[in-house]
Amino acid sequence: MKKLLNTIYSNRHFLLFILLFAYLQSVYTRIVVRRVINAYIFTPESAFATLISVGVLFLILLFFIRNWQRSAVFGMKEMLKIFGVSLLTFLITMKTIGFIIAFAFDNIERNFNQQTLILTSFSNLLDGFIYGSFFLAYYYYQQNIKKQKQLIIYNQAISESKISQLKTQLNPHFLFNNLNVLDQLIEEDKNKASEFLNEFADIYRYVLQASDKKFVTIKEEFSFAEHYFKLIQHKYGDAYQLVIENQNSDGYIIPLSLQLLIENAIQHNLGTVKNPVFINIDTNKNIKVTNNYIAKRNAKSTSGRALNNLKEQYKLLTRNPIEIQKSDSTFSVIIPIIHTLEQ
Repeated sequence: MKKLLNTIYSNRHFLLFILLFAYLQSVYTRIVVRRVINAYIFTPESAFATLISVGVLFLILLFFIRNWQRSAVFGMKEMLKIFGVSLLTFLITMKTIGFIIAFAFDNIERNFNQQTLILTSFSNLLDGFIYGSFFLAYYYYQQNIKKQKQLIIYNQAISESKISQLKTQLNPHFLFNNLNVLDQLIEEDKNKASEFLNEFADIYRYVLQASDKKFVTIKEEFSFAEHYFKLIQHKYGDAYQLVIENQNSDGYIIPLSLQLLIENAIQHNLGTVKNPVFINIDTNKNIKVTNNYIAKRNAKSTSGRALNNLKEQYKLLTRNPIEIQKSDSTFSVIIPIIHTLEQ
């Protein structure tokens, strides 16, 4: 009973439309037949009777839809078959109910003579066609909404899974690169290695926390980028220099974006104290990360996986893609600022 009441409540607007349509239909029919207007014309009992009878039709349609519709794809032939058989079943059901009522009140001869039977059968079929069409339109509209919601949930799940895979690729990349730096520092200077290890532990804690987030504030990412660059200076000193301008910008960014671009600049360019690589992060409408290009000798070809990885995350989470600008002397990556979180 509770389930039935919940179903009625969830479809209350459709049922109210059916009741209103039935009421207007009954008023129109009475005016046409009686050709007078009085209080009886506007009484609603006929509309409620129609609502009950078409409720039977809706149950019949629903029964055949659930048992005969083989796929989630709507087919015209399948629909016509269901509609036709449902109308015939509805007519037989209404005649059976009418016969039982007529028998109980001893009105069989009056209600089931040839003329009356033809008229009532035609009326039942006409009502079945009209209200059955309403029901099918409403039912398939609701099914379409459900499918759209399921598709959205499915796509979100796929996106979440893909983002998790991408972040899983980035974290080891970050970890192994810095462990290599630590390994070199241990050989060169154990005190620096110890200091590096403590700072790295704090930074990697942020990496683990940020990996569970889709977005972080720009201020958080700026702070992380500065701390990360201090690790870089343990190994390279002033051979690489970082300048961050306009740090007061509001908005959000995908976690570890700036770290990845700083790392990318260091990996692909040879900086020295006399000829350093300058990494500039400027915030305006977007965040622009630029570095001067100083090619390494005998540089190994790289797959660019980390940068492509970041581009894929922005494709999945935002409407604005990352833009890459290259020239003979500079390399820039423009990251869109996210002002409204897209969940």
